[in-house]
Parts: sequence; C-alpha cells; structure tokens
Amino acid sequence: MVTIAVTIVNARTILIVVTSWLRMSTLQTSSPTVLLTRLAWSTFRRLKPELLGMKLKEYFALRQLSEEGHMSQASLCSGMNVDANYMTLMLNDLEAAGWVERRRDPADRRRHIVELTAEGGEAIERAERAIDQMEDEVLGPLSAEERETLRELMARTI
Repeated sequence: MVTIAVTIVNARTILIVVTSWLRMSTLQTSSPTVLLTRLAWSTFRRLKPELLGMKLKEYFALRQLSEEGHMSQASLCSGMNVDANYMTLMLNDLEAAGWVERRRDPADRRRHIVELTAEGGEAIERAERAIDQMEDEVLGPLSAEERETLRELMARTI
C-alpha cells in the first residue's frame, strides 16, 4: 500500500512524501489525522542532514529568508515558532556556514536584521534538488497530474 506524507514547511511550501506501510489493516481503520501524523513523521525521518546538507530547521529558516528577503531576527523566530535563544544559536551556525548575515537595524539598534547570503541561496538550491529527487523516488507511482491534484488538496487544508 502506498501512503502520502505531508510536511508543511511554511505557508507556501509543502513537502510531500509517499511511502509504503506494511500494516495495511491499520491504515484502513485509522483517521486522516492519525495517518497524516504518521506520514509526517515518516517524511521527517527521511529529511536527514545528510540528504539536505543542513538540519531541517536550518532549511526552514533559510527557506523563509529566501521568500521574505531580509527580516528581523524576532520575525524569523515568530515565523518558525522557536524561542529567541534557540534562534540565536541556529543563526550562529548559519552565519558560521556563510549562509546568513546578521546586522543591526539602523532604525533601531536593538534589533538584528537577518539576510540570506548568496552562499545560503546556493545551499537552499542544493537542499531543494535533494528534496525533489526524494519526492521523485517516493511519488514515482503518481502521474504529474496526480501529484498536482495531491498538492492542491493538501494546500486547501492549511
């Protein structure tokens, strides 16, 4: 049996993974919420740093910066639903990798503005190629039209 996993990256990006489950009888009796939860965990387990070239939360942060452009560190925290201490530690790692740059906001020196660097953009592109390849492997049984239908249905639910 083939099942579908959905991981919501942000309001505009959804990662979808199809995987096989051995216990079909369990899937036939489970609610959609249970199935989506199981499938999300299945997707999460596949998105290892070895595949992405970074941690999944780092990918989420870089992806949000690539969509929004520069933003305050506080806005990035809010958008990712993480606390300020965690964000500071993650940004330290991203900055050390050369993927983001932090600078003081000239209008308010208490705020930090975070911006994606060119190297960060390249890192996202590499991660997204890896995600696309993984999706092609797991969504192989679906036609392009079925994939688009699946994406549209999932997008309507969030």
